[in-house]
Amino acid sequence: MTAKNNYTAYRSDLFRHLDGIVTAPVAYELHAKGITDQLLKEKSCALSELTTRYKANEGYLNVALRVLCSQGWLTQSIENDGGDVTFTITPSSETAFHLFSLYEDVVTLQRFSAKFHDRKFEKEPFQMLKKIFNTFKNNYGITIANDEQVATIQHQVLKHIEGIILGPTLVHLAMSGMFHKYFMQASFKPEEFHKDANNFKEVLDILCYFGLFSSQNGTYQFTEKGLFYAKRASAYGVTVSYIPTLRMLDELLFGNPKAAKLSGDGKKEGHVDRAMNVWGSGGAHASYFKVVDEIIIHLFNKPIEEQPKGILDMGCGNGAFLIHLFNVIEKQTLRGRMLDEHPLILVGADYNETALGITKANLVQAEIWAKVVWGDIGDPDRLAQDLQENYGIALSELLNVRSFLDHNRIWKAPELKTIPRISDSTGAYAYEGKRISNDLVEDSLLEHIQLWAPYVSTFGLLVIELHTVLPEIASQHIGKTAVTAYDATHGFSDQYILEVPVFRKILAEAGLHPDQRLGQKFPNSDLASVTVNLFRK
Repeated sequence: MTAKNNYTAYRSDLFRHLDGIVTAPVAYELHAKGITDQLLKEKSCALSELTTRYKANEGYLNVALRVLCSQGWLTQSIENDGGDVTFTITPSSETAFHLFSLYEDVVTLQRFSAKFHDRKFEKEPFQMLKKIFNTFKNNYGITIANDEQVATIQHQVLKHIEGIILGPTLVHLAMSGMFHKYFMQASFKPEEFHKDANNFKEVLDILCYFGLFSSQNGTYQFTEKGLFYAKRASAYGVTVSYIPTLRMLDELLFGNPKAAKLSGDGKKEGHVDRAMNVWGSGGAHASYFKVVDEIIIHLFNKPIEEQPKGILDMGCGNGAFLIHLFNVIEKQTLRGRMLDEHPLILVGADYNETALGITKANLVQAEIWAKVVWGDIGDPDRLAQDLQENYGIALSELLNVRSFLDHNRIWKAPELKTIPRISDSTGAYAYEGKRISNDLVEDSLLEHIQLWAPYVSTFGLLVIELHTVLPEIASQHIGKTAVTAYDATHGFSDQYILEVPVFRKILAEAGLHPDQRLGQKFPNSDLASVTVNLFRK
């Protein structure tokens, strides 16, 4: 097999791993409560009926069932008036549902791990992981069927379990320095990396089984496959960061819908490992920077009087995006040669104090001057007032940029809804367990964008945004998209990702249109779950 073919296979497994991290806990909870048995019995069930029968929180139950749709194990039908959703079994449902009990071990591991440090290797959860691994090596006792359809589902479920074995492990190793270039380029011994060398050797042996390392005479070295995953470990980061939410699905679905959010200690969020999320998001940004670069170079090569005075990065995360934009302008544009005469105003704003602290530290390390301020994406008027009063900066004179943020605003019901909307979206949306109809999600986004319209009319709105994909499309392309993971993590944490055409339609209603010469979909097909666009009046 050629290297290119190898990489295609590795990437497919990565996507399937992400599927598994979210699908395993969802499927197991629905199995444990008897909902999957009920679906098999009735063939087709309304969301409202299941909500009442199982005393569930309708919004999160809708998210959970849609996850199974994206895996090809159910189909959904949404009433046009924002009414009920009906879920119907598929030819794969019975085989898949009967395998859901296999997820129990990894779901138990996710829950058990809550008792230990988020990112430290500790003996007790590893012992549980090792037991799961030993069972996994024997296909959890199942015999792979000769029937191709059945075998495909069996491999799908086993790949999900593999994802929970590998995904969190790779993230933890990456964040603790294991994937430093020193270890990636040379052979090493377990004791060079961890004081508990014997147990850490067993971790490495598990990774050897999956082909990520080779071992000889007590030393270890990355394989081609291992290097592929090491360089892409951050791709697991965002999904793994939501394991605090996933381990509480029983409560979210059938108990207190605020349980995950309320599990924090006041200083630390309960539903997400924010530092890990910021790290994973920062790594993901790199894939889209090339398109962003083209837009930035285009804007800052214009005559100086036509250029923005600077950039506001709303939701600055770890500061990587802002640092990158400054470097592009400094080194590749006309403005970069004029910074003494026309200094570039840089502003990083974020709602999260942890993110602000990380941004400040990274900017100082990069020796880049910028204002780092608290800001709420849902309240641009307040941000504009703060910038003007405290720093003499006019928000409308800056290029407004943001990455993966508009879907993550705090839910606000639309106030000006007068004309009934028939939504084009197939998404599943909730706020604190209550289902939000898709037409309201579209109207809310419209009002949100309208708040920003006055501030982006001159220089535009540069957006990297996340999107959902129709479940029937996702289910036909297993291993080619991470959208199942996006839908689950964002759905259970009250975020609102819309399909690409729906998102663009709403911005057009707000008077903002993408510059057709600039921008791109990733991938450039119906599977697009990320877009980069410069929207203008």
